[in-house]
Amino acid sequence: MPKPPPAAVPVSTDMIEIERALTRISYLTGRVRRHDRLMALAGVPTLERAAVALLRQIADTEPLRPGELAVRLAVEASHITRQVQQLQKAGYVTRVPDPDDRRAQRIQLTALGRETVDRIRDASRRGMQAALSEWSPQELRQLATLFHRMVDDFLAHSEDIAEPGDVETPPSA
Repeated sequence: MPKPPPAAVPVSTDMIEIERALTRISYLTGRVRRHDRLMALAGVPTLERAAVALLRQIADTEPLRPGELAVRLAVEASHITRQVQQLQKAGYVTRVPDPDDRRAQRIQLTALGRETVDRIRDASRRGMQAALSEWSPQELRQLATLFHRMVDDFLAHSEDIAEPGDVETPPSA
């Protein structure tokens, strides 16, 4: 069960600004219009954002079992099952035997899936490069390092963060 944040600890101004910036980034990157534009720039038929996230994850770590994908993307396994079925029907992924367990399967990109991910990433990186063109190489390296560190720390403490809808049970007396 997630622990509620300590109420008595004041939140620093820096934490408030970081949270505000993350909210803005989430909003900007999560917009449907932006996603549709990225798909058009990549020359990819419109894929759902969740499907693109799944394809990117598989490209980075393939092949993985569906359960491992669910953990890495922090979603329910049933969500992965549905996405994999749709991506498989469209020819982006295939199932391959798990060499460690004959009963299990892993998900792997097809040639079309690899080409699609590469085109999406290329279009995304070109947009990011244009937006950050005034940044020095040192600033870009620092940002990349800090982003990776932040994500790793978020993942390490994800159980400590209450999600909307989590029900807190009072401690036993």
